[in-house]
Amino acid sequence: MTSSPLILGPLLRYVDEVSASIWFETRDAAVVAVTAGDRTFRARTFAVHGHHYALVALHGLDPGSVTPYTVAVSGKEVWPPADSGYPASVIATLDRARPLQLAFGSCRTSVPHDKLGNHTHGVDALRAYALRLAAADGEQAARPDLVLFLGDQVYADMTSEAMQVFIRGRREISEPPGEELADFAEYAHLYGLAWTDPANRWLLSTLPTAMIFDDHDIRDDWNASLSWKRTMDATPWWHGRIVAGLASYWVYQHLGNLSPAEREADEIWQQVAAHEAAVHENALHENALDQNAEQAAELDLTAVLDAFAERCDEHPSTYRWSYCRDFADTRLVVLDSRSTRVLEPSRRALLDDGETAWLSDRLQGGFRHLLIGTSLPFLLPTGLQRLEAWDEAISEGVWGRPAAALGERMRQAVDLEHWGAFQRSFHDVAAMVTELADGDRGDAPDTVMFLSGDVHYSYVEEVERSSGSRIVQAVCSPIRNPLPVLLRSFSAVLSYGASRRISGLLARAARVPEPPFRWNGVTGPWFDNCLARLSVTPEGVRLVWEAGIVDGQDHQHPRVRTVAEILLGPREGAP
Repeated sequence: MTSSPLILGPLLRYVDEVSASIWFETRDAAVVAVTAGDRTFRARTFAVHGHHYALVALHGLDPGSVTPYTVAVSGKEVWPPADSGYPASVIATLDRARPLQLAFGSCRTSVPHDKLGNHTHGVDALRAYALRLAAADGEQAARPDLVLFLGDQVYADMTSEAMQVFIRGRREISEPPGEELADFAEYAHLYGLAWTDPANRWLLSTLPTAMIFDDHDIRDDWNASLSWKRTMDATPWWHGRIVAGLASYWVYQHLGNLSPAEREADEIWQQVAAHEAAVHENALHENALDQNAEQAAELDLTAVLDAFAERCDEHPSTYRWSYCRDFADTRLVVLDSRSTRVLEPSRRALLDDGETAWLSDRLQGGFRHLLIGTSLPFLLPTGLQRLEAWDEAISEGVWGRPAAALGERMRQAVDLEHWGAFQRSFHDVAAMVTELADGDRGDAPDTVMFLSGDVHYSYVEEVERSSGSRIVQAVCSPIRNPLPVLLRSFSAVLSYGASRRISGLLARAARVPEPPFRWNGVTGPWFDNCLARLSVTPEGVRLVWEAGIVDGQDHQHPRVRTVAEILLGPREGAP
Protein backbone atom coordinates (compact mmCIF):
# COMPACT_ATOMS: atom_id res chain seq x y z
CA MET A 1 0.00 0.00 0.00
CA THR A 2 2.97 2.33 -0.54
CA SER A 3 0.96 4.39 -3.06
CA SER A 4 -1.93 4.83 -0.64
CA PRO A 5 -2.40 8.18 1.11
CA LEU A 6 -2.92 6.11 4.27
CA ILE A 7 0.33 5.01 5.94
CA LEU A 8 -0.99 3.49 9.18
CA GLY A 9 -4.42 2.70 10.49
CA PRO A 10 -7.24 2.70 10.85
CA LEU A 11 -6.60 1.84 14.50
CA LEU A 12 -9.84 1.52 16.45
CA ARG A 13 -8.99 2.87 19.88
CA TYR A 14 -11.35 4.11 22.63
CA VAL A 15 -14.91 2.75 22.34
CA ASP A 16 -17.80 3.11 24.79
CA GLU A 17 -21.59 2.71 24.45
CA VAL A 18 -22.13 5.66 22.12
CA SER A 19 -18.73 6.89 20.88
CA ALA A 20 -15.52 5.68 19.28
CA SER A 21 -12.17 7.11 18.17
CA ILE A 22 -10.17 5.91 15.17
CA TRP A 23 -6.50 6.86 14.67
CA PHE A 24 -4.59 7.36 11.41
CA GLU A 25 -1.22 8.30 9.97
CA THR A 26 -1.42 9.73 6.45
CA ARG A 27 1.16 10.41 3.76
CA ASP A 28 0.26 14.10 3.44
CA ALA A 29 -1.77 16.79 5.16
CA ALA A 30 -5.37 15.75 4.62
CA VAL A 31 -8.94 15.50 5.84
CA VAL A 32 -9.79 11.97 7.00
CA ALA A 33 -13.42 10.86 6.78
CA VAL A 34 -14.95 7.80 8.43
CA THR A 35 -18.36 6.67 7.19
CA ALA A 36 -20.23 4.40 9.61
CA GLY A 37 -23.75 3.51 8.60
CA ASP A 38 -25.38 6.60 7.11
CA ARG A 39 -23.15 9.12 8.92
CA THR A 40 -19.73 10.53 8.09
CA PHE A 41 -17.28 11.95 10.63
CA ARG A 42 -14.20 13.99 9.68
CA ALA A 43 -10.97 15.29 11.14
CA ARG A 44 -8.02 17.25 9.77
CA THR A 45 -4.51 15.93 10.22
CA PHE A 46 -1.95 17.56 12.47
CA ALA A 47 1.80 17.33 11.87
CA VAL A 48 4.71 16.19 14.04
CA HIS A 49 8.25 16.19 12.61
CA GLY A 50 6.88 16.02 9.06
CA HIS A 51 4.48 13.15 9.76
CA HIS A 52 0.71 13.57 9.58
CA TYR A 53 -1.88 12.18 12.02
CA ALA A 54 -5.60 12.30 12.59
CA LEU A 55 -8.00 11.06 15.22
CA VAL A 56 -11.58 10.85 14.01
CA ALA A 57 -14.14 10.98 16.82
CA LEU A 58 -17.48 9.27 16.21
CA HIS A 59 -20.47 10.00 18.44
CA GLY A 60 -24.17 9.28 18.69
CA LEU A 61 -23.70 5.55 18.06
CA ASP A 62 -26.20 3.00 19.31
CA PRO A 63 -25.22 0.98 22.43
CA GLY A 64 -24.45 -2.66 21.69
CA SER A 65 -24.37 -2.07 17.94
CA VAL A 66 -21.96 -3.44 15.33
CA THR A 67 -21.42 -1.02 12.44
CA PRO A 68 -19.12 -1.54 9.45
CA TYR A 69 -17.14 1.52 8.39
CA THR A 70 -15.08 2.82 5.49
CA VAL A 71 -12.35 5.47 5.34
CA ALA A 72 -11.54 8.19 2.82
CA VAL A 73 -8.48 10.46 2.81
CA SER A 74 -9.08 13.80 1.08
CA GLY A 75 -11.99 12.28 -0.80
CA LYS A 76 -10.24 9.07 -1.90
CA GLU A 77 -11.56 5.86 -0.35
CA VAL A 78 -8.60 4.01 1.17
CA TRP A 79 -10.19 1.50 3.55
CA PRO A 80 -10.90 -1.31 3.17
CA PRO A 81 -8.08 -1.89 0.66
CA ALA A 82 -9.30 -2.96 -2.75
CA ASP A 83 -7.38 -6.24 -2.47
CA SER A 84 -8.40 -6.99 1.13
CA GLY A 85 -9.23 -10.59 1.88
CA TYR A 86 -10.46 -9.73 5.38
CA PRO A 87 -13.98 -9.05 6.65
CA ALA A 88 -15.28 -5.50 6.92
CA SER A 89 -13.85 -3.45 9.78
CA VAL A 90 -16.54 -2.69 12.32
CA ILE A 91 -17.18 -0.56 15.40
CA ALA A 92 -18.77 -2.68 18.14
CA THR A 93 -20.03 -0.37 20.88
CA LEU A 94 -20.33 -1.50 24.47
CA ASP A 95 -23.46 -2.89 26.01
CA ARG A 96 -23.59 -2.32 29.78
CA ALA A 97 -25.52 -5.57 30.18
CA ARG A 98 -22.80 -7.63 28.49
CA PRO A 99 -19.99 -8.97 30.71
CA LEU A 100 -16.47 -7.95 29.77
CA GLN A 101 -14.40 -9.92 27.27
CA LEU A 102 -10.80 -8.74 27.17
CA ALA A 103 -7.54 -9.88 25.55
CA PHE A 104 -4.14 -8.87 26.93
CA GLY A 105 -0.42 -9.39 26.56
CA SER A 106 2.92 -7.63 26.17
CA CYS A 107 6.31 -7.70 24.46
CA ARG A 108 5.97 -7.97 20.70
CA THR A 109 8.87 -7.63 18.26
CA SER A 110 8.39 -6.66 14.63
CA VAL A 111 10.14 -9.17 12.40
CA PRO A 112 8.84 -10.93 9.26
CA HIS A 113 6.22 -13.67 9.61
CA ASP A 114 8.19 -16.15 7.53
CA LYS A 115 10.11 -19.30 8.35
CA LEU A 116 13.18 -17.42 9.58
CA GLY A 117 11.20 -14.93 11.65
CA ASN A 118 9.16 -17.69 13.23
CA HIS A 119 12.34 -19.63 13.97
CA THR A 120 14.11 -16.73 15.69
CA HIS A 121 11.13 -15.06 17.40
CA GLY A 122 8.37 -17.64 17.36
CA VAL A 123 4.93 -17.30 15.85
CA ASP A 124 3.23 -13.95 16.50
CA ALA A 125 0.36 -14.86 18.84
CA LEU A 126 -1.48 -11.67 17.92
CA ARG A 127 -1.38 -12.49 14.23
CA ALA A 128 -2.56 -16.05 14.78
CA TYR A 129 -5.45 -14.66 16.82
CA ALA A 130 -6.25 -12.16 14.03
CA LEU A 131 -6.44 -14.92 11.43
CA ARG A 132 -8.78 -16.98 13.61
CA LEU A 133 -10.99 -13.96 14.28
CA ALA A 134 -11.16 -13.17 10.57
CA ALA A 135 -12.26 -16.74 9.88
CA ALA A 136 -14.98 -16.38 12.53
CA ASP A 137 -16.44 -13.26 10.86
CA GLY A 138 -19.95 -12.57 12.11
CA GLU A 139 -19.52 -14.40 15.41
CA GLN A 140 -19.89 -11.55 17.89
CA ALA A 141 -19.04 -13.86 20.80
CA ALA A 142 -15.52 -14.24 19.40
CA ARG A 143 -14.81 -10.50 19.62
CA PRO A 144 -13.32 -9.10 22.83
CA ASP A 145 -14.46 -5.67 23.95
CA LEU A 146 -10.84 -4.58 24.28
CA VAL A 147 -7.28 -5.69 23.54
CA LEU A 148 -4.94 -4.39 26.25
CA PHE A 149 -1.27 -4.08 25.29
CA LEU A 150 0.78 -3.98 28.49
CA GLY A 151 4.06 -2.58 27.24
CA ASP A 152 6.86 -3.07 24.73
CA GLN A 153 4.72 -2.56 21.66
CA VAL A 154 7.98 -1.49 20.01
CA TYR A 155 11.62 -2.11 20.91
CA ALA A 156 13.57 1.13 20.62
CA ASP A 157 16.79 -0.49 21.88
CA MET A 158 16.72 -3.90 20.17
CA THR A 159 16.08 -3.21 16.52
CA SER A 160 15.39 -5.63 13.68
CA GLU A 161 17.34 -5.90 10.44
CA ALA A 162 14.62 -3.97 8.61
CA MET A 163 14.82 -1.14 11.15
CA GLN A 164 18.60 -1.04 10.87
CA VAL A 165 18.34 -0.71 7.08
CA PHE A 166 16.23 2.40 7.61
CA ILE A 167 18.69 3.79 10.16
CA ARG A 168 21.67 3.25 7.83
CA GLY A 169 19.82 5.16 5.14
CA ARG A 170 19.80 8.34 7.21
CA ARG A 171 22.82 8.30 9.58
CA GLU A 172 26.06 6.48 10.39
CA ILE A 173 25.02 3.44 12.41
CA SER A 174 28.52 3.00 13.86
CA GLU A 175 28.03 6.26 15.80
CA PRO A 176 25.93 6.41 19.01
CA PRO A 177 23.19 5.43 19.50
CA GLY A 178 24.09 2.90 16.83
CA GLU A 179 21.36 0.37 16.14
CA GLU A 180 19.07 1.98 18.70
CA LEU A 181 16.56 4.69 17.82
CA ALA A 182 17.70 8.29 17.74
CA ASP A 183 14.70 10.48 16.94
CA PHE A 184 11.01 10.79 16.11
CA ALA A 185 11.41 9.75 12.46
CA GLU A 186 12.96 6.46 13.52
CA TYR A 187 10.17 5.85 16.03
CA ALA A 188 7.64 6.52 13.26
CA HIS A 189 9.30 3.93 11.04
CA LEU A 190 9.39 1.41 13.89
CA TYR A 191 5.65 1.78 14.52
CA GLY A 192 5.14 1.26 10.81
CA LEU A 193 7.00 -2.06 11.02
CA ALA A 194 4.86 -3.07 14.01
CA TRP A 195 1.44 -2.22 12.57
CA THR A 196 1.43 -2.86 8.82
CA ASP A 197 1.23 -6.64 8.53
CA PRO A 198 -2.18 -7.10 6.82
CA ALA A 199 -3.62 -9.52 9.39
CA ASN A 200 -2.58 -7.44 12.38
CA ARG A 201 -3.59 -4.23 10.62
CA TRP A 202 -7.09 -5.61 10.07
CA LEU A 203 -7.29 -6.75 13.69
CA LEU A 204 -6.31 -3.29 14.95
CA SER A 205 -8.96 -1.75 12.69
CA THR A 206 -11.80 -3.81 14.13
CA LEU A 207 -11.00 -4.39 17.83
CA PRO A 208 -10.72 -1.53 20.35
CA THR A 209 -7.25 -1.27 21.87
CA ALA A 210 -5.71 0.28 24.96
CA MET A 211 -1.97 0.59 25.59
CA ILE A 212 0.65 1.49 28.19
CA PHE A 213 4.42 1.73 27.80
CA ASP A 214 7.14 -0.31 29.43
CA ASP A 215 10.91 0.03 29.36
CA HIS A 216 11.72 -1.11 25.81
CA ASP A 217 9.31 1.46 24.36
CA ILE A 218 12.07 3.81 25.57
CA ARG A 219 15.09 1.73 26.69
CA ASP A 220 15.86 -1.35 28.79
CA ASP A 221 15.71 -0.66 32.56
CA TRP A 222 14.11 2.76 32.00
CA ASN A 223 14.18 4.47 35.43
CA ALA A 224 15.46 1.38 37.23
CA SER A 225 17.48 3.47 39.68
CA LEU A 226 19.04 6.84 40.33
CA SER A 227 22.36 5.44 39.15
CA TRP A 228 20.79 4.35 35.84
CA LYS A 229 19.17 7.75 35.33
CA ARG A 230 22.35 9.70 36.06
CA THR A 231 24.29 7.55 33.59
CA MET A 232 21.70 8.07 30.87
CA ASP A 233 21.33 11.79 31.51
CA ALA A 234 25.08 12.13 30.95
CA THR A 235 24.87 10.25 27.64
CA PRO A 236 24.90 12.73 24.71
CA TRP A 237 22.17 11.05 22.66
CA TRP A 238 19.80 10.29 25.55
CA HIS A 239 17.95 13.61 25.58
CA GLY A 240 16.92 13.13 21.95
CA ARG A 241 15.82 9.56 22.64
CA ILE A 242 13.62 10.31 25.65
CA VAL A 243 11.99 13.33 23.98
CA ALA A 244 11.29 11.35 20.81
CA GLY A 245 10.12 8.33 22.78
CA LEU A 246 7.59 10.22 24.89
CA ALA A 247 6.42 12.45 22.05
CA SER A 248 5.86 9.48 19.73
CA TYR A 249 4.18 7.55 22.55
CA TRP A 250 1.65 10.37 22.98
CA VAL A 251 0.90 10.31 19.25
CA TYR A 252 0.93 6.60 18.49
CA GLN A 253 -0.33 5.06 21.73
CA HIS A 254 -1.58 7.43 24.42
CA LEU A 255 -3.91 9.66 22.39
CA GLY A 256 -6.12 6.72 21.54
CA ASN A 257 -6.39 5.70 25.20
CA LEU A 258 -8.32 8.85 26.04
CA SER A 259 -12.08 9.07 26.34
CA PRO A 260 -13.81 12.08 24.72
CA ALA A 261 -13.85 13.87 28.08
CA GLU A 262 -10.19 13.07 28.72
CA ARG A 263 -9.20 14.31 25.27
CA GLU A 264 -11.09 17.54 25.89
CA ALA A 265 -9.03 18.06 29.07
CA ASP A 266 -5.69 17.05 27.52
CA GLU A 267 -3.32 20.00 27.10
CA ILE A 268 -1.97 18.87 23.73
CA TRP A 269 -5.31 17.86 22.26
CA GLN A 270 -6.78 21.22 23.26
CA GLN A 271 -4.49 22.81 20.68
CA VAL A 272 -5.70 20.40 18.00
CA ALA A 273 -9.33 21.11 18.92
CA ALA A 274 -8.77 24.87 18.97
CA HIS A 275 -7.17 24.77 15.52
CA GLU A 276 -10.04 22.69 14.15
CA ALA A 277 -12.57 25.10 15.65
CA ALA A 278 -10.79 28.06 14.08
CA VAL A 279 -10.79 26.38 10.67
CA HIS A 280 -14.48 25.59 11.04
CA GLU A 281 -15.34 29.14 12.12
CA ASN A 282 -13.45 30.61 9.18
CA ALA A 283 -15.16 28.22 6.78
CA LEU A 284 -18.57 29.19 8.09
CA HIS A 285 -17.66 32.83 7.67
CA GLU A 286 -16.60 32.19 4.07
CA ASN A 287 -19.62 29.91 3.48
CA ALA A 288 -17.33 27.27 1.98
CA LEU A 289 -16.80 24.66 4.69
CA ASP A 290 -15.47 21.73 2.69
CA GLN A 291 -13.21 23.74 0.40
CA ASN A 292 -11.66 25.79 3.21
CA ALA A 293 -11.19 22.75 5.42
CA GLU A 294 -9.09 21.13 2.70
CA GLN A 295 -7.03 24.24 2.06
CA ALA A 296 -6.49 25.40 5.65
CA ALA A 297 -2.95 25.27 7.00
CA GLU A 298 -2.18 22.09 8.92
CA LEU A 299 -1.41 22.49 12.63
CA ASP A 300 2.24 21.64 13.33
CA LEU A 301 2.66 20.29 16.87
CA THR A 302 6.38 19.53 16.59
CA ALA A 303 7.72 22.20 18.93
CA VAL A 304 4.79 21.92 21.34
CA LEU A 305 5.01 18.14 21.61
CA ASP A 306 8.79 18.10 22.00
CA ALA A 307 8.60 20.67 24.79
CA PHE A 308 5.82 18.65 26.41
CA ALA A 309 7.86 15.42 26.23
CA GLU A 310 10.92 17.15 27.68
CA ARG A 311 8.82 18.45 30.57
CA CYS A 312 7.28 15.02 31.18
CA ASP A 313 10.75 13.55 31.55
CA GLU A 314 12.05 16.29 33.83
CA HIS A 315 8.84 16.74 35.83
CA PRO A 316 6.81 13.52 35.44
CA SER A 317 4.20 14.53 38.02
CA THR A 318 2.91 17.22 35.62
CA TYR A 319 1.17 14.68 33.33
CA ARG A 320 -0.67 11.42 33.87
CA TRP A 321 -0.36 8.47 31.48
CA SER A 322 -2.51 6.15 33.64
CA TYR A 323 -6.24 5.80 32.97
CA CYS A 324 -9.38 4.03 34.19
CA ARG A 325 -12.34 2.44 32.38
CA ASP A 326 -15.55 0.83 33.58
CA PHE A 327 -17.21 -2.08 31.75
CA ALA A 328 -20.55 -3.36 33.04
CA ASP A 329 -19.69 -4.78 36.48
CA THR A 330 -15.90 -4.61 35.97
CA ARG A 331 -13.44 -1.77 36.47
CA LEU A 332 -10.06 -1.64 34.68
CA VAL A 333 -7.30 0.62 36.03
CA VAL A 334 -4.19 0.87 33.83
CA LEU A 335 -1.04 2.11 35.58
CA ASP A 336 2.07 3.87 34.37
CA SER A 337 4.75 2.03 36.33
CA ARG A 338 7.73 3.67 34.58
CA SER A 339 7.70 7.44 34.23
CA THR A 340 6.59 8.59 37.70
CA ARG A 341 9.16 6.62 39.68
CA VAL A 342 10.86 8.41 42.55
CA LEU A 343 14.53 7.37 42.49
CA GLU A 344 16.04 9.29 45.40
CA PRO A 345 17.09 6.63 47.94
CA SER A 346 15.37 8.33 50.90
CA ARG A 347 11.95 8.18 49.24
CA ARG A 348 12.37 5.64 46.44
CA ALA A 349 9.00 4.57 45.01
CA LEU A 350 7.60 3.03 41.86
CA LEU A 351 4.65 5.48 41.95
CA ASP A 352 5.03 9.06 43.15
CA ASP A 353 2.61 10.49 45.72
CA GLY A 354 0.24 11.90 43.12
CA GLU A 355 0.02 8.64 41.19
CA THR A 356 -0.46 6.68 44.41
CA ALA A 357 -3.32 8.94 45.46
CA TRP A 358 -4.90 8.67 41.99
CA LEU A 359 -4.75 4.88 42.19
CA SER A 360 -6.19 4.85 45.70
CA ASP A 361 -9.17 6.94 44.56
CA ARG A 362 -9.98 4.35 41.89
CA LEU A 363 -9.60 1.22 44.00
CA GLN A 364 -13.17 1.37 45.24
CA GLY A 365 -15.78 -1.31 45.87
CA GLY A 366 -19.06 -1.76 44.08
CA PHE A 367 -17.69 -3.73 41.14
CA ARG A 368 -17.86 -7.48 40.74
CA HIS A 369 -14.29 -7.54 39.44
CA LEU A 370 -11.51 -4.98 39.64
CA LEU A 371 -8.61 -5.33 37.20
CA ILE A 372 -5.31 -3.48 37.56
CA GLY A 373 -3.23 -3.38 34.38
CA THR A 374 0.45 -2.80 35.13
CA SER A 375 3.21 -3.74 32.72
CA LEU A 376 5.36 -5.02 35.60
CA PRO A 377 3.89 -7.92 37.59
CA PHE A 378 2.85 -6.80 41.06
CA LEU A 379 3.44 -10.35 42.31
CA LEU A 380 6.43 -12.21 40.92
CA PRO A 381 7.05 -15.77 42.06
CA THR A 382 8.00 -15.45 45.73
CA GLY A 383 11.67 -16.33 45.29
CA LEU A 384 12.26 -13.64 42.69
CA GLN A 385 10.13 -11.07 44.54
CA ARG A 386 12.19 -11.45 47.73
CA LEU A 387 15.44 -11.40 45.73
CA GLU A 388 14.44 -8.04 44.24
CA ALA A 389 13.60 -6.68 47.70
CA TRP A 390 17.02 -7.79 48.99
CA ASP A 391 18.77 -6.28 45.97
CA GLU A 392 17.01 -2.96 46.48
CA ALA A 393 18.13 -2.86 50.10
CA ILE A 394 21.80 -3.57 49.39
CA SER A 395 21.83 -1.31 46.31
CA GLU A 396 20.66 1.55 48.48
CA GLY A 397 23.49 0.93 50.96
CA VAL A 398 22.23 -1.23 53.81
CA TRP A 399 25.39 -3.40 53.58
CA GLY A 400 27.79 -0.60 52.67
CA ARG A 401 29.30 0.73 49.47
CA PRO A 402 30.93 -2.41 48.01
CA ALA A 403 27.68 -4.35 48.36
CA ALA A 404 25.74 -1.38 46.95
CA ALA A 405 27.89 -1.39 43.81
CA LEU A 406 27.34 -5.13 43.41
CA GLY A 407 23.61 -4.75 43.96
CA GLU A 408 23.36 -2.03 41.34
CA ARG A 409 25.20 -4.15 38.79
CA MET A 410 22.84 -7.05 39.51
CA ARG A 411 19.79 -4.79 39.34
CA GLN A 412 20.59 -3.63 35.83
CA ALA A 413 22.09 -6.91 34.55
CA VAL A 414 19.08 -9.11 35.33
CA ASP A 415 16.27 -6.52 35.51
CA LEU A 416 15.65 -6.62 39.26
CA GLU A 417 13.42 -3.54 39.14
CA HIS A 418 9.81 -4.68 39.45
CA TRP A 419 7.39 -3.90 42.29
CA GLY A 420 9.44 -6.02 44.66
CA ALA A 421 12.38 -3.68 44.11
CA PHE A 422 10.28 -0.71 45.20
CA GLN A 423 9.17 -1.86 48.63
CA ARG A 424 7.52 1.40 49.61
CA SER A 425 5.11 1.27 46.68
CA PHE A 426 4.63 -2.48 46.97
CA HIS A 427 3.46 -2.19 50.58
CA ASP A 428 1.30 0.87 49.81
CA VAL A 429 -0.56 -0.87 46.99
CA ALA A 430 -0.78 -4.17 48.90
CA ALA A 431 -2.54 -2.29 51.72
CA MET A 432 -4.97 -0.71 49.24
CA VAL A 433 -5.95 -3.97 47.56
CA THR A 434 -6.27 -5.75 50.91
CA GLU A 435 -8.65 -3.05 52.13
CA LEU A 436 -10.59 -3.39 48.89
CA ALA A 437 -10.71 -7.18 49.17
CA ASP A 438 -11.85 -6.96 52.81
CA GLY A 439 -14.74 -4.64 52.00
CA ASP A 440 -13.20 -1.57 53.66
CA ARG A 441 -13.54 0.47 50.45
CA GLY A 442 -17.16 -0.38 49.69
CA ASP A 443 -18.73 -3.64 48.63
CA ALA A 444 -15.88 -6.06 48.04
CA PRO A 445 -15.48 -7.45 44.51
CA ASP A 446 -15.27 -11.18 43.83
CA THR A 447 -11.82 -10.70 42.35
CA VAL A 448 -9.01 -8.16 42.47
CA MET A 449 -6.69 -9.12 39.62
CA PHE A 450 -3.40 -7.66 38.40
CA LEU A 451 -2.83 -8.09 34.65
CA SER A 452 0.82 -7.81 33.62
CA GLY A 453 3.54 -8.74 31.14
CA ASP A 454 7.27 -7.87 30.87
CA VAL A 455 8.93 -11.03 32.22
CA HIS A 456 8.67 -13.16 29.05
CA TYR A 457 6.85 -16.02 30.70
CA SER A 458 3.26 -16.45 31.80
CA TYR A 459 1.79 -17.62 35.09
CA VAL A 460 -0.90 -17.08 37.74
CA GLU A 461 -0.17 -16.39 41.42
CA GLU A 462 -2.74 -15.89 44.19
CA VAL A 463 -2.60 -14.36 47.66
CA GLU A 464 -3.42 -16.71 50.53
CA ARG A 465 -6.74 -15.55 52.02
CA SER A 466 -9.44 -17.29 54.02
CA SER A 467 -12.13 -14.66 53.40
CA GLY A 468 -12.99 -11.70 51.22
CA SER A 469 -12.03 -11.19 47.59
CA ARG A 470 -9.50 -13.26 45.71
CA ILE A 471 -6.30 -11.29 44.98
CA VAL A 472 -4.69 -12.69 41.85
CA GLN A 473 -1.75 -11.91 39.57
CA ALA A 474 -2.13 -13.02 35.93
CA VAL A 475 0.77 -12.56 33.50
CA CYS A 476 0.84 -12.94 29.72
CA SER A 477 4.25 -12.34 28.17
CA PRO A 478 5.49 -12.38 25.45
CA ILE A 479 3.19 -11.94 22.46
CA ARG A 480 6.26 -12.40 20.25
CA ASN A 481 9.70 -12.31 21.85
CA PRO A 482 10.46 -15.59 23.64
CA LEU A 483 13.26 -16.04 26.14
CA PRO A 484 16.21 -18.13 24.95
CA VAL A 485 16.19 -21.61 26.47
CA LEU A 486 19.10 -20.91 28.83
CA LEU A 487 17.40 -17.79 30.18
CA ARG A 488 14.23 -19.81 30.78
CA SER A 489 16.17 -22.09 33.09
CA PHE A 490 17.80 -19.08 34.78
CA SER A 491 14.39 -17.46 35.39
CA ALA A 492 12.98 -20.68 36.79
CA VAL A 493 15.94 -21.09 39.16
CA LEU A 494 15.54 -17.52 40.44
CA SER A 495 11.78 -17.86 40.88
CA TYR A 496 11.08 -21.29 42.28
CA GLY A 497 12.39 -24.10 44.41
CA ALA A 498 15.19 -23.56 46.89
CA SER A 499 15.61 -19.94 45.76
CA ARG A 500 12.47 -19.06 47.71
CA ARG A 501 14.16 -20.00 50.98
CA ILE A 502 17.52 -18.50 50.04
CA SER A 503 16.09 -15.17 48.89
CA GLY A 504 13.91 -15.05 52.00
CA LEU A 505 16.99 -15.45 54.20
CA LEU A 506 18.87 -12.79 52.24
CA ALA A 507 15.96 -10.35 52.53
CA ARG A 508 15.71 -10.84 56.28
CA ALA A 509 19.47 -10.40 56.63
CA ALA A 510 19.17 -7.07 54.81
CA ARG A 511 16.35 -6.06 57.19
CA VAL A 512 13.72 -6.01 54.44
CA PRO A 513 10.22 -5.93 56.00
CA GLU A 514 8.24 -9.13 55.66
CA PRO A 515 5.68 -9.13 52.83
CA PRO A 516 2.19 -8.02 53.89
CA PHE A 517 0.77 -11.39 52.80
CA ARG A 518 1.80 -14.74 51.33
CA TRP A 519 1.09 -15.86 47.80
CA ASN A 520 1.63 -19.02 45.80
CA GLY A 521 1.62 -20.20 42.22
CA VAL A 522 -1.70 -21.38 40.81
CA THR A 523 -0.47 -22.38 37.36
CA GLY A 524 2.59 -21.81 35.19
CA PRO A 525 5.13 -20.85 34.23
CA TRP A 526 5.08 -21.38 30.47
CA PHE A 527 7.30 -19.63 27.96
CA ASP A 528 5.25 -19.70 24.76
CA ASN A 529 4.40 -16.62 22.74
CA CYS A 530 0.83 -16.05 23.91
CA LEU A 531 -2.14 -13.74 23.89
CA ALA A 532 -4.41 -14.16 26.91
CA ARG A 533 -8.20 -13.88 26.91
CA LEU A 534 -10.14 -12.88 30.01
CA SER A 535 -13.89 -13.52 30.14
CA VAL A 536 -16.25 -12.49 32.91
CA THR A 537 -18.76 -15.32 33.27
CA PRO A 538 -21.50 -16.15 35.79
CA GLU A 539 -19.09 -18.68 37.32
CA GLY A 540 -16.19 -16.21 37.68
CA VAL A 541 -13.24 -15.03 35.60
CA ARG A 542 -12.04 -17.41 32.91
CA LEU A 543 -8.48 -16.97 31.63
CA VAL A 544 -7.16 -18.66 28.49
CA TRP A 545 -3.63 -18.35 27.07
CA GLU A 546 -3.36 -19.02 23.33
CA ALA A 547 -0.33 -19.39 21.08
CA GLY A 548 0.18 -19.64 17.34
CA ILE A 549 1.38 -22.85 15.76
CA VAL A 550 2.49 -23.56 12.18
CA ASP A 551 1.27 -26.69 10.40
CA GLY A 552 3.88 -27.99 7.99
CA GLN A 553 5.57 -25.09 6.21
CA ASP A 554 2.56 -22.75 6.02
CA HIS A 555 4.16 -19.98 8.06
CA GLN A 556 1.77 -17.33 6.74
CA HIS A 557 -1.30 -19.05 8.18
CA PRO A 558 -0.62 -20.21 11.76
CA ARG A 559 -3.49 -21.61 13.75
CA VAL A 560 -4.28 -21.02 17.42
CA ARG A 561 -3.69 -23.60 20.13
CA THR A 562 -4.65 -23.34 23.79
CA VAL A 563 -1.66 -23.34 26.14
CA ALA A 564 -3.47 -23.00 29.48
CA GLU A 565 -6.95 -22.32 30.85
CA ILE A 566 -8.21 -21.56 34.33
CA LEU A 567 -11.50 -20.49 35.94
CA LEU A 568 -11.28 -18.30 39.04
CA GLY A 569 -14.64 -18.37 40.77
CA PRO A 570 -15.64 -16.40 43.88
CA ARG A 571 -14.28 -17.64 47.17
CA GLU A 572 -16.67 -19.83 49.13
CA GLY A 573 -18.55 -17.69 51.60
CA ALA A 574 -17.59 -14.44 49.88
CA PRO A 575 -20.43 -11.92 49.46
